[in-house]
Amino acid sequence: MPNPAVIACVRPDGFPSSVATWYDWRDGEILVNMHAERKRLGWMRLNPKVSLTVLDESWYRHVSLTGLIVRIEDDVDMVEMDRLSRRYTGQPFARRKEERVNAWIRPRGLHVWKDGGRFTAGSR
Repeated sequence: MPNPAVIACVRPDGFPSSVATWYDWRDGEILVNMHAERKRLGWMRLNPKVSLTVLDESWYRHVSLTGLIVRIEDDVDMVEMDRLSRRYTGQPFARRKEERVNAWIRPRGLHVWKDGGRFTAGSR
């Protein structure tokens, strides 16, 4: 099973908002998917700056990325949601009547913490 992840975005009042999320990596970008009516989707449209932290079994090992939402698109026929659901559960996504949206993140910075050591690559 893939590692759990948390995505954070910036609300219009300037405060951060973070939620657990499914994710996947494809062609140098990170895919996240959400219900079309999620408030965070609107916030991401207003401010595309996000961060994503992926945790290992021990939170002493994790990867945190900062990046920009570069594309937001309807998930027609739940193609990407099914792909994420199969990755996490082994099954297609069950709630077929939901409208789903893909958000694609292009990483800009990276922070890796592994067994007490740290590596940081700066923003581009």
